[in-house]
Amino acid sequence: MSTLMEEMMQLQQREGWLSLDGLRELAERLGLPLYRLEGAASFYTHFRREPPKKYAIEVCRDLSCQLAGGNEACERLRAAVGAREDVEVTEVSCIGRCERAPAANVGHRTVRISDADDVIAALEAPADSTTAVADWKAADLYREPGADRFDALRRNLASERDGLSARLEESGLRGMGGAGFPTGRKWALVAAEQSPPEAKYVICNADESEPGTFKDRVILRDLPELVIEGMALAGYCIGASRGWVFIRHEYEPERERLAEAIDRARQVGALGSNIFDSGFDFDVEIFVSPGGYILGEETALLECMEGRRGEPRNKPPFPGTHGLYGRPTLINNVETFAHATGILKNGVDWWRSLGASGFAGHKFISVSGDVAEPGVQLVPMGTTLRDLLSRCGGMRQGQNLAAIAPGGASSNFLSPDHLDVPLDFETLVQAGSMLGSGAVVFVGDGANLLEVGLNVTRFFRNESCGKCVPCRVGTEKAVQLLESVEKPTRQQHAAIADLNATLQRTSICGLGQVALGPLVSILENFPTPDED
Repeated sequence: MSTLMEEMMQLQQREGWLSLDGLRELAERLGLPLYRLEGAASFYTHFRREPPKKYAIEVCRDLSCQLAGGNEACERLRAAVGAREDVEVTEVSCIGRCERAPAANVGHRTVRISDADDVIAALEAPADSTTAVADWKAADLYREPGADRFDALRRNLASERDGLSARLEESGLRGMGGAGFPTGRKWALVAAEQSPPEAKYVICNADESEPGTFKDRVILRDLPELVIEGMALAGYCIGASRGWVFIRHEYEPERERLAEAIDRARQVGALGSNIFDSGFDFDVEIFVSPGGYILGEETALLECMEGRRGEPRNKPPFPGTHGLYGRPTLINNVETFAHATGILKNGVDWWRSLGASGFAGHKFISVSGDVAEPGVQLVPMGTTLRDLLSRCGGMRQGQNLAAIAPGGASSNFLSPDHLDVPLDFETLVQAGSMLGSGAVVFVGDGANLLEVGLNVTRFFRNESCGKCVPCRVGTEKAVQLLESVEKPTRQQHAAIADLNATLQRTSICGLGQVALGPLVSILENFPTPDED
């Protein structure tokens, strides 16, 4: 049975928007009050309440695209479109294509907007949502070419279930979505909950929506079997029979590749009933997000899947005990499931051997900003920021490095003096920032760092769900304080610091708790001459 969100997504896909008549008819068919549908329709960014024009160009307005001249490119595009009544150009939050900045979506096609004529030409081009496979061979690090794509699952179905979580705990694998919670411990906690398999769930969080973060998109595109296999292994470990991949709607090409991989897994017996004749049943479905950065927060994601506005829940209880429909639910992100597959296939010693300089494991890193070759890098944990920059060809166009966001838009900015800091959870915290999901944005000396900080703050203001007052009001207040300022005064700096402290203490979820941190780090670490 389709959920409310799926029904609304299908309605919009058929009609192009959510009309009042369409919502009324759907509410009547589902036996729901109209206000439930209206409430959801007004919350999610993907839902339209007005008829669309023939062509829609959605231009990213956030950090990596701003650094690549996105604001100016957008203005040139608007001028080129002119008074065409069949085209709309709208600015949207990060579309997850930071390596192609400045980027825009035209349907399910991503285009650079540096050349307005190319964008306009793309409007008339045949629809094609396919994407090329990356030329790096990450899969070889997990298995030999040509080997059984689901060998880890086949081997472990004969193991004791608690042995899987124990090996992940021994490996030290942590969640790669940003929080860094020990993966083995999470699996063990959910496994300990006493519920039948049909009342336990596995969810892969593929809703990466933070500026600078796009490595999960590449993993789903190039290595979807690793993710599927990791989810099935998690289902076996915790005693669940159903799983979902919650993927953002902007990732349609990746959704297609994932759907194909799920079909292949079912055909070879790696998903479905009696997997590999083991008596274990587990299947995976895809849930397409109706939009919003907040849905990366696990409880907001659950609210969405249950057909409500994506507002975070108070915790505790945590999803491991009271998750989807109040049942025990394991939630990990794309990269975490992929690495779990590798560890459970090749062993703990293999995982530890992948690290550099005493660190364990490896990490997919999204690299964007003012670098010569942005993209996804798979590097040993412990690789320095300097080495990572070198792997990406250094800074572009002869720019010098001015600042680094090592963990995406939510991380504090570091100075070039931190280039020799190793990429790892603890080392970056000690340096005054965080690894986050693994999204490094290098900022060149041609950028206005105050405007960089404001760009990040605007993103969090725009993406706040509005549920709690500190986040809703505090982010807007911070933008208003500095939006028209060239050089902030000490009083303005102090006011931003006070707002940040309030948001950190009182916001319900992580969005509000980190929303002003990057701006504060710029004000503190990169003062203007008047502040020296």
